[in-house]
Amino acid sequence: MDKLLIRGGRALHGEVHISGAKNAALPELCAALLTAQPVTLHNVPRLQDVNTMLKLIRNMGVTAERDEHGTVQLNAGALNNPEAPYELVKTMRASVLALGPLLARFGRAKVSLPGGCAIGSRPVDQHIKGLQAMGAIITVENGYMHASLPAGWTRLKGAHITTDMVTVTGTENFLMAAALAEGETVLENAAMEPEITDLAEMLIKMGAQISGHGTSRIVIRGVDALHGCEHAVVADRIEAGTFLCAVAATGGEAFLRHGRADHLGAVIDKLVDAGAQVQAEDGGIRIRSQGRLKAQSFRTTEYPGFPTDMQAQFMALNLVAEGTSTVTETIFENRFMHVNEMLRLGAHITTDGRLATVVGGVPLSGATVMATDLRASASLVIAGLVAKGETLVDRIYHLDRGYDCMEAKLRGLGADIERVSQ
Repeated sequence: MDKLLIRGGRALHGEVHISGAKNAALPELCAALLTAQPVTLHNVPRLQDVNTMLKLIRNMGVTAERDEHGTVQLNAGALNNPEAPYELVKTMRASVLALGPLLARFGRAKVSLPGGCAIGSRPVDQHIKGLQAMGAIITVENGYMHASLPAGWTRLKGAHITTDMVTVTGTENFLMAAALAEGETVLENAAMEPEITDLAEMLIKMGAQISGHGTSRIVIRGVDALHGCEHAVVADRIEAGTFLCAVAATGGEAFLRHGRADHLGAVIDKLVDAGAQVQAEDGGIRIRSQGRLKAQSFRTTEYPGFPTDMQAQFMALNLVAEGTSTVTETIFENRFMHVNEMLRLGAHITTDGRLATVVGGVPLSGATVMATDLRASASLVIAGLVAKGETLVDRIYHLDRGYDCMEAKLRGLGADIERVSQ
């Protein structure tokens, strides 16, 4: 099993390329299921979750060819097996994104209940309720969602869908399903993340009629068929935010090529308040960090608020900043699992339910730590970059699910980090 060995104490300097967003690439790979024509995606990141999704759609009969430059050529013209089996999706929650496209194009689907990070409850009930509102018949048996259309129906029907909570993957599933539904679908309480907007823009290139994406109310007017398209996956704002925190924590300066400052407003505001200099430049984001940072309290919430996917990384930054901060996690109830591992490095953190109190400025020392989920992995890497001595991060398969060659990119910025196999 691979681990990361980090020798801390080096400031990060230079330039790093920000890859395409995992949370945009996965639904966009599923969007290719909506048409029998070829689809080309550029800037697809090299991630384990992407590999899993490619394996999943190939198992359905889709041809998917990938080159070394991040381009994937897809053709679902011969798709003949509208099923997402447990064996292929047990490590990846995004498998649920196959449900809407398969149901919309083929009128039936069998999709395993998804797996992924153990960070708390992420139920699929909102997906089921929304698709049922469009006329789908869905039952859950033996760990699978079985979906079909009523007798005599050839298409889903447009509906007014208001979810009980903001759900990113739910919004994505409804967008894809509604694109081929009969009539108009209105999504209320829709997620507003940039990845939603990017998926909508891809669907529009395929011939979908969508308006309001990027707001909480999206309107989709169904069409009879979608065609192929060429689309570049939007840059990964969470990868960019992670590198911003890493550079700030180590006291360096770097340019994040392709980073989108307009997608990271809440994170950048907190970094600036902490004392870092962050500015949008042509083609990316530049960050400078000099002197001791000031600890920042924050509360996670839906976009455009502070993202839950950046909570652990910013907590790592708060460990080296002056002062005491509080971190309130409102999205997932189990997302402080990295805290116990940070304590092994000498951190002073206490938790009470969804509230963590972090005492900054306490010297960290290297130790062996274990990654518990994707973003926790990144936070432990950041902590290891500033800790004295050697830090060994175990279970980095979590990291490989969502970060494209992270250790190579950090080495390019001057970090002393290497992947070791045991």
